[in-house]
Amino acid sequence: MNFSWEKIGKIISPDQSINWMSTWTGASYARQIGDSSKFEIFVTGRDDQNRSKIGKIIIDINNPLKVLKVDKTPVFTLGELGAFDENGVSYPWLFGWKGDTYMLYVGWMPTVLAPFINGLGLARENKDTGLFERLSRAPILPRNNDDFLSIGSSGVYLENDLIRLYYTSFLKWGSKPNEHKHYYVIKYAESTDGINWKRDNHICIDIQYDWEFSIGRPSVIKIEDRYHMWFSYRGTGYLIGYAYSDNGKDWIRDDVSAGISLSDKGWDSEMICYSHIFKYNNTYYMIYCGNQYGRDGLGIAKLINPITKQ
Repeated sequence: MNFSWEKIGKIISPDQSINWMSTWTGASYARQIGDSSKFEIFVTGRDDQNRSKIGKIIIDINNPLKVLKVDKTPVFTLGELGAFDENGVSYPWLFGWKGDTYMLYVGWMPTVLAPFINGLGLARENKDTGLFERLSRAPILPRNNDDFLSIGSSGVYLENDLIRLYYTSFLKWGSKPNEHKHYYVIKYAESTDGINWKRDNHICIDIQYDWEFSIGRPSVIKIEDRYHMWFSYRGTGYLIGYAYSDNGKDWIRDDVSAGISLSDKGWDSEMICYSHIFKYNNTYYMIYCGNQYGRDGLGIAKLINPITKQ
């Protein structure tokens, strides 16, 4: 498979006049507004204290580099003191289920020895206010013997009455001079209600290079009977990788077919990461972050060749 993404450009950069995104514009999710060409982009921002919050901007996909609106206040913010998300909420992933809209998110809590702990939370959109409200003050995927450290960025693919969840699981923290800071991979879980999850420690995308240590932010689509996943993988800096599957659980990794790479210069010349793939009028688009996990901005690309099973 040979995919080719045409970069359109940078949508937005951090703005010091807007507190929730004053220093960073990170992992984001695009949702179409009705049948229009307008999209809400739910953006992970960081405030002036380096705490992640989730806010919203609006673009027209026909002219995506001209932002139509930036909300001054976030749609979702920090959890209670002592909760798993007391120091940040990030990596939004929205999905509709039985008449409501839900959002998966990653919560942050600082620790003493390890740098932080992540947990996966679930919130529901208030139809009157447009804000998101927690369904639980605790993570929806509790730590267990297999996922005993942290659970990070996740993506959902809905299929009939099944919620397929692809989530980041930390394997270990580096403790020796020759080890990386942390190691994590993408695993699989499924649910019929979004609250109770069946997981069997199934790894979808594993570490495969000596220099690689972080794999996350999966985004899955399905064309005919084949699943396609774009994800982020990291050595010196993040790149966007690709894999395909015929059953949604067992994946064949093929990073050279991802179809997008670093630019020669500018805001995404050092790092590209945290993609979300979405569709409008039979064209697939990708929003993604640039250098330093989005410190230099959030951009968009479109797929210029069709996806076919080969």
